[in-house]
Amino acid sequence: MKRIFALLLALAIVAFAIPAMAEQTEYTIIGGQSALSPGYQDNEVLNKLQEETGISINWNTMSDSLSEQVNIHIAGGDLPDAFMGVGFSNYELATYGEDGTFIDLTPYLNADVMPNLTAIFEEHPEIRAAITQADGCIYGLPAAEQMGTAGIGKEEDYSIFTIPQFSMINKAWLDDLGLEIPTTLDELHDVLVAFKENDMAAKMYGAAPGSTIPMSCGFDQWCWGQNIFYAGFGFTNWPNDVINDLVLQPDGTVNFVCDDDGYRAALTYFHDWYADGLIDVEMFSQDTTQLMSKCQQGWVGVSTWWYIEELMGEYSKDYVFLPVLNGPDGTHNVTVRTGGATNSGQLSITEACDDPTNLLKFFDKWYDGETVMQLQYGPIGVFFTGKDDKGMWLSITEEESQEKYGKGAGELKMTYEVAGPKLILSNYYNDYFYMEDRAIERLTDLYDSWMPYVDSAVVYPVDCVYTQDELDVIDRYKADFENTVAEQEGLWIKNGGPTDDEWESYKNTLTNNCGMDKLLEVYQAAYDRYAAAE
Repeated sequence: MKRIFALLLALAIVAFAIPAMAEQTEYTIIGGQSALSPGYQDNEVLNKLQEETGISINWNTMSDSLSEQVNIHIAGGDLPDAFMGVGFSNYELATYGEDGTFIDLTPYLNADVMPNLTAIFEEHPEIRAAITQADGCIYGLPAAEQMGTAGIGKEEDYSIFTIPQFSMINKAWLDDLGLEIPTTLDELHDVLVAFKENDMAAKMYGAAPGSTIPMSCGFDQWCWGQNIFYAGFGFTNWPNDVINDLVLQPDGTVNFVCDDDGYRAALTYFHDWYADGLIDVEMFSQDTTQLMSKCQQGWVGVSTWWYIEELMGEYSKDYVFLPVLNGPDGTHNVTVRTGGATNSGQLSITEACDDPTNLLKFFDKWYDGETVMQLQYGPIGVFFTGKDDKGMWLSITEEESQEKYGKGAGELKMTYEVAGPKLILSNYYNDYFYMEDRAIERLTDLYDSWMPYVDSAVVYPVDCVYTQDELDVIDRYKADFENTVAEQEGLWIKNGGPTDDEWESYKNTLTNNCGMDKLLEVYQAAYDRYAAAE
């Protein structure tokens, strides 16, 4: 009888524990906040979401010493229910997931608990792939701010980072010389020769004799490099956030362009331009301030930047975009780059949480477009003042913000902005609120002027996830590999080459000393997992 009673008592305790676990409604969260934020306890958007999901959150947020406090709590085992807005790396997520500090969220990523996020995963499987660790688990919710052409109503969505360099040419100089806009690299070469021989800066703008710089740019720079001109040789080796010179080919294999024959041909070709004084001798040493100064004094015929107006100043009316140019074989190939990363380091739930369900229902509301809009900028009625005739929310103007709140619109945003797993999709800028005017201009130019030259928009994802062994390989070889390639690229453009012997020696160095083959294996394996998780 005593055994039966004990068994019944134990069952009763278990039965009581299970409903109690499912009914957790109070949570503690440690996280980050803006330096201008007063904290989240009285944040009207967060409080409304808590009310809707029937939970209450004790916020312990800070702008200073966040990493230190997080480390203290994890090391001491004094865990909150969740960490928010910390920015954990994939390595940290994998480590804390493996030791049980962070729980796997996969069982909760379904239409019952997180319908908004689940719908996003269905439409954007790449987002789920980006937050899936090498062990197949998910230890953090996705966060990203996409800015693509879908946000300006275009059918295809290309990230604002897809082509970072827009080339431009002084059409007034062309017209004066009776020349057409070049369509090939050889034609551009002849135009640059004409610019130099006729000293167009002096002729057209009254600059000092000999001031004309036919073409100026930086070397392997983000939006102001020479890389767009390599398209005539089958590639564009943009600086990027994964590893320089890596491209994903349409068949799903990865490749480094820096040991391809087209790369060698490009450096040999452009050395002649450099040697003949057609490319600015300071391209390897100048910074953006120096480049802008030259352009805004009317000295430069051809350059690269995102905006003509910003680079060329008062002379911008004389410039037009220079199209992607065919190379000596009559073709071109623009290899595009990836957009901003999706990361999962902004919200992780710890083993201290008795039941994550209600908390995740709360965070699922963050994945509503109109809600995340307010979490990013501020509440409707504060930062967003009303809708236009298209149903789009309008932001407060600088003047309105100063008059009503005594602070600029940017400062107002930082006061109300909430750090955490915010996912702003490109289409939100077409469905809910507008992006800034310069971004609209940049994306319009990208879509209308540059994407028509792209044959394949396949790109290596910036948010592939790597195992610890793979990270060790990257850490060991990446810097040496990139530095060796860049150094040799610059030397060959300046000094000429490479000879057959130099080329073979260079390729052997990349493989035997710089781990090129090992890096390829890592990036291929990471991509294959990413593709399988989509």
